[in-house]
Amino acid sequence: MKRFEPNHIRIIGTFGHGGEGKTSLAEAILFTTGENTRLGRVDDGSSLMDFEPEEINRKISISASLAHFEWEKHRFYLLDTPGYANFIAEAKASMRVVDGAVIVIGGNSEVKVQTETVWGYANEFGVPRILYVGKMDTERADFLKVVAEVKKQFPSLPTVPVQLPIGTEKNFRGIIDLIEKKAYLYRDDGSGQFELKEIPAELQGEVDQLREKMVEALVEMDDQLMEKYLESGEMTNEEIYRCLRKGAIERRLVPAVCGSSLRNIGIQPLLDLIIRCFPSPQERGAVQVKDLKTGEMVLRDPKEDGPLTAFVFKTIADPFAGKLSLFRIYSGSLNADSTVYNSKKDTKERIGQIYLLTGKKQKPVGYASVGDMVAVAKLKETTTGDTFSDEKNPVVFEETKLPQPMISYALTPKSKGDEEKIAASLARIHEEDPTMMVGRDEQTGEILLSGVGQTHVEVIVEKLKRKFGVEVNLSTPKVPYKETIRGSKQGVIYRHKKQTGGRGQFAEVHFDISPLPRGAGFEFENALVGMNVPRNFVPAVEKGIAEAMQSGVLAGFPVVDVKVRFYDGKSHEVDSSEMAFKLAAIMCFKKGVQEANPVLLEPIMKVEVVAPDENIGDVIGDLNSRRGRVLKVDAKGSYQVIQANVPMSEMLKYAPDLNSKTGGRGTFTMEFSHYEEVPAQLAEKVIAQAKKDKEKES
Repeated sequence: MKRFEPNHIRIIGTFGHGGEGKTSLAEAILFTTGENTRLGRVDDGSSLMDFEPEEINRKISISASLAHFEWEKHRFYLLDTPGYANFIAEAKASMRVVDGAVIVIGGNSEVKVQTETVWGYANEFGVPRILYVGKMDTERADFLKVVAEVKKQFPSLPTVPVQLPIGTEKNFRGIIDLIEKKAYLYRDDGSGQFELKEIPAELQGEVDQLREKMVEALVEMDDQLMEKYLESGEMTNEEIYRCLRKGAIERRLVPAVCGSSLRNIGIQPLLDLIIRCFPSPQERGAVQVKDLKTGEMVLRDPKEDGPLTAFVFKTIADPFAGKLSLFRIYSGSLNADSTVYNSKKDTKERIGQIYLLTGKKQKPVGYASVGDMVAVAKLKETTTGDTFSDEKNPVVFEETKLPQPMISYALTPKSKGDEEKIAASLARIHEEDPTMMVGRDEQTGEILLSGVGQTHVEVIVEKLKRKFGVEVNLSTPKVPYKETIRGSKQGVIYRHKKQTGGRGQFAEVHFDISPLPRGAGFEFENALVGMNVPRNFVPAVEKGIAEAMQSGVLAGFPVVDVKVRFYDGKSHEVDSSEMAFKLAAIMCFKKGVQEANPVLLEPIMKVEVVAPDENIGDVIGDLNSRRGRVLKVDAKGSYQVIQANVPMSEMLKYAPDLNSKTGGRGTFTMEFSHYEEVPAQLAEKVIAQAKKDKEKES
């Protein structure tokens, strides 16, 4: 592997809303730089970066993919990320490890929801940006209109055009470099070959105006150059580049360029601009990590001879090739056929071969150092979010907070006996997709699969079948209702007596049954006096009550928040037994509950919804219609954060409804809060349905 000094490395990513052309741009870059022999296309399934069958079938990116290439004596690492809400966690995980973000918007498009989201991620991680306006050959494409909207949407970070398109829509044929004052005229064969020409006369006036505005914006980055410009009105190209680089790296401006990825126009100038405007790993500076010995945050400088500090940002699970762990090295170096210390898991891992990746293509290398993004296979303990570090000076990176699952389904195998296989397969998928959650509801017994959205869950099910040969059915989860009592019942008596020849069964128990505060559970009081009931039968009575509580008298849901006082009973020297007293306790409890005004309880969820200001009325109205109680509303920039308590039964299909009400800009999280009584009219429906379900089962 050819060695590159860290100052000759660029780590970049393509980010933006789904369908804006991020992968097409990545494919054009790989073709232009010679990493691919043809221009890969998403629509015909020839893309290097969208290689998973689920991506090829849907023609969208589902997971981030890594590529490497060389350009102008620099090594590039490129992460191409998904832009649809269901898979946006991949973009966040990628934004954390890049040094520059190319924000992609179609020339016929606008600033959409996930563009806002990834722009926010870039702010969160302090990542410099370039705006690439693609699809300039499509109908209604307008470079300056898109730039103006980006300025309006993100006013705190000025967007500065440094190019101008030549031609519009299908007549788009090149770009003008406003700094060099040269025109790039491209051949119309997708080869990417161009001629440098003088600026067309009809565009000269517009170019002069835009260049003047550009220079005025750039000189604000450097006080000395601003003084010079105010005095002389002149700046050299190198001085302009110096201001541009300073402004981009310090995140005080965003250079804007244009092109057509499918026609391979504008790619070389973009790559040149990336070298000029994005920092190298050295320029990005020290990374902050937590010292495991002191618990304090410390800095690791990007030095090849420093202690190893690397972050595992992605895992690819393959049933045949095994697990691939992708990581970025921030400090130190690593050799193939060596041992590495995983400080998060406190374990050593054997490194075999080290690979450079381009999509699913692997290129073995023997060594990796500062700024390298590489992969290793078949590590036993390592998962996404882990840290490789020096064992004597162990450090860890803080976890990336990823979007929470918003939708859940009950999952059942199509073939009997596949439960264990499902659990093992989902664990493997979770390794590469931490936003997927799997659990089992203790009450209903259902396996619950949770994802960020409907498509996310569907993709997981497809992967289960393709990668692990497991087919499953999805259904709406059962709501874990419970039952309790409103009233008290004193002196509940039940006698169990059975004579079948020989030894019989006899037990009599006397209970007082009363309600407990919500959430108190169950309380058993042994209040026996005298010897009517031998004390060795008391545990059997308590066990019988516990069993009876698993299936209530209304609809068979568990009974909670009840106190039973066992104060008397009767026994027989020969016919009494533990089983007899257990059966008597079961029947006495059910009889007492039936007479103590039983009611149905439903789980109430604590819900937090984040929605744009303009949608807040619709969102609150919708929560109210779901029997929700809004607790408070707080402002958060141009968004509002609503906190509410809402019955779980009303939230099972909330995700698509929130999407439609907010144009995909709303998000929510929820967690269990408490149980409350179900309104009478609804309780009747739930009880009737539960009885129907029981009849079907039997």
